[in-house]
Amino acid sequence: MPKETQNKWFVLAVLTAVYTFSFIDRQILVILAEPIKADLNLSDTQLGLLTGLAFAALYITLGLPIARLADKGNRKNVVAVSLTVWSFMTAISGSATSFIHLFLARIGVGVGEAGGSPPSHSMISDIFPPKKRATALSIYSSGIYIGMFLGFAIGGVLAKSFGWRVVFYSIGIPGILLAVFLYFFIKEPIKGQFDTAGAKNEASTLPEVLKVLFSSKAFILTSLGTGFLVFGQYGMGNFMPSFLQRVHGMDIRAAGYVLGITYGLAGGIGSLAGGYLSDRMGAKDKRWYIWVPMTCLLISILPFSLTVFSDNVQLVVVMFFLNVALGSTFLGPAIAVTHSLVDARMRAFASSVLFLIMNFIGLGLGPLVVGYLSDVLTPAFGDLSLRWAFCAIFISASIAVVFYGLGAKNYIKDLQRMQE
Repeated sequence: MPKETQNKWFVLAVLTAVYTFSFIDRQILVILAEPIKADLNLSDTQLGLLTGLAFAALYITLGLPIARLADKGNRKNVVAVSLTVWSFMTAISGSATSFIHLFLARIGVGVGEAGGSPPSHSMISDIFPPKKRATALSIYSSGIYIGMFLGFAIGGVLAKSFGWRVVFYSIGIPGILLAVFLYFFIKEPIKGQFDTAGAKNEASTLPEVLKVLFSSKAFILTSLGTGFLVFGQYGMGNFMPSFLQRVHGMDIRAAGYVLGITYGLAGGIGSLAGGYLSDRMGAKDKRWYIWVPMTCLLISILPFSLTVFSDNVQLVVVMFFLNVALGSTFLGPAIAVTHSLVDARMRAFASSVLFLIMNFIGLGLGPLVVGYLSDVLTPAFGDLSLRWAFCAIFISASIAVVFYGLGAKNYIKDLQRMQE
């Protein structure tokens, strides 16, 4: 019986709070896009770079060596240092006077956040058994939507009253305080305590980890499917405040409330449901860990279409709520699939590879492509250019469904090979 050194729900709650702060700091720029665009005279392409590629560039690449460090050493300390760095760089963003200045500050946020999620994933997989892992990881992933709720709601109110710079200043200090709490009150879990007696006790070498990951067709295909799903998540989500303000005439505070409640409630429901359904249905057939997000993505096509093309703002809000709920089911199952295919001492690095693929396609390219298309289409469609730029998401969603289907087809075989 694994030895429980600290209450697992307490550890999960603190790590979820850390992830919540990462998305407050990451997404706060999204709700502030319009005033920043006006103040610094930016284009939609530049906004796409700031909310996507500037952050993703080092976030996805530094995640690999930091994850290797976490697999070999103390994961809790890695998370605490990372939280301190990204909170400080978020505060620095408030002093930006140009696109380049803000671009560099957002790179700094990405550098810090590179060390947040993979070590946390590994810690969670060491305090929860495999049959409850997707649920636990989905609870952790709900930090995305709690963070987006707080970021949109608080950011919209503060920006309306005090301006966009104050918003950045006001959210950095609480993150640093949480890092101090994490360092002193969370213990490092025992690595591999729920794994078989034959599991390795020493950290695997880098070639060993890469060989295991990329010999699995299920991992490669599921990671690519998740990447193209996230392309739509970020491509639409990062421009949704601008869409509501330009196309439907909302002010920044109203848009913040709408998006905050939508992401906080619908995103949280979808994330928890994705993990619960995957664990429950996956008990009979492991392929449901991939089929659940794939099915939800297919169902989401109708509410997505109505969100983009309806001129009724009330209908847009309701359909966007459904779209977010259905589109939020993927992350817990994707991480659980990844961790099921590797040894315990590979999990932080495996998560970082998953996030590299997912965020290069989704976070790096999604906002950039949508922003670029919006600029190209502006002469023809004016403020409606974002509506037509969002159509690129239909293509990315279709690609995601194909990759998910192929990943599920190979999952059982790869899982059996790992267990053997």
